[in-house]
Amino acid sequence: MSKAAAPQIELASADPSIAQEMTRWLSHLGAERRLSPKTLEAYGRDLRQCLDFLCSHWGERVTLKRFAALEATDVRAFMAMRRADDIAGRSLMRALAGLRSFGRFLEREGKGKVGALSAIRAPKVAKSLPKPLPMASAKRLADADERAGEERETWILARDAAVMALLYGSGLRISEALGLKRREVPRPGEGDVLVVTGKGNKTRMVPVLQNVLELVQDYVAMCPYPLPAEGPIFVGARGGPLSPRIIQLAMERLRGALGLPDSATPHALRHSFATHLLSRGGDLRAIQELLGHSSLSTTQVYTGIDSERLLEVYASAHPRR
Repeated sequence: MSKAAAPQIELASADPSIAQEMTRWLSHLGAERRLSPKTLEAYGRDLRQCLDFLCSHWGERVTLKRFAALEATDVRAFMAMRRADDIAGRSLMRALAGLRSFGRFLEREGKGKVGALSAIRAPKVAKSLPKPLPMASAKRLADADERAGEERETWILARDAAVMALLYGSGLRISEALGLKRREVPRPGEGDVLVVTGKGNKTRMVPVLQNVLELVQDYVAMCPYPLPAEGPIFVGARGGPLSPRIIQLAMERLRGALGLPDSATPHALRHSFATHLLSRGGDLRAIQELLGHSSLSTTQVYTGIDSERLLEVYASAHPRR
């Protein structure tokens, strides 16, 4: 059965030839590039906004020939107009990416080369700071009693608490915690270090608190399935590998019970580990090693969080503010 033809797009600000090519371009992105419907909708909206602007900017409807002769100043004027509407840098990047994609499509179809689009630098996107949890909240997430009212087996609640304790207590990624083999986790009193396999299959040593090891041991004692030394220490409800999604869902239930924001995710416990160490005087390079960051610049984002909190305290407490 042949696919239904995409509905023709109508544009008040542009010549029908532009509308025809826009229809073909979006169909190509959906069928060949497998872009999601939401992305296609956003690209189409961005191109419409650009054509509306150009129609007003030039004082005439946009034709294929005129669009191909687009100049860098025209593109910059459009981006400036969008920025004046308080459009975020990430949305501006998407708009420019969509326009470039349309320009490349026209070039491949022999409808002109829009060189001005490649001459424009993508707008910078401000890096958002990680959102750590307050210390008290991070500790409560590793307490199985916080979920005592849930209709789940006790060993599963103990398992989830042990995983979250590792994420916060040792700054592990969720994949690193769930990748631990039983032989790699010492019993309480028999060791205080984990050898973790992180990104790029790199291994590193991280300290582990004795109370965290006790939580892990409590879970192991309750687990109804055999946990061989070479197998994963954390298993799912049926004894198979534990999915990260299960821990994410557990966190969602906990943050609802504790009144925490949506930013309270398993990875936020890793952010909290780094931020709380830094706020207590931890050395930045030592924290880099603990987190397994290959570059110090990746770890330095946590200094921004600490500075941000200092400024908040200053703003709220200084008598001259």
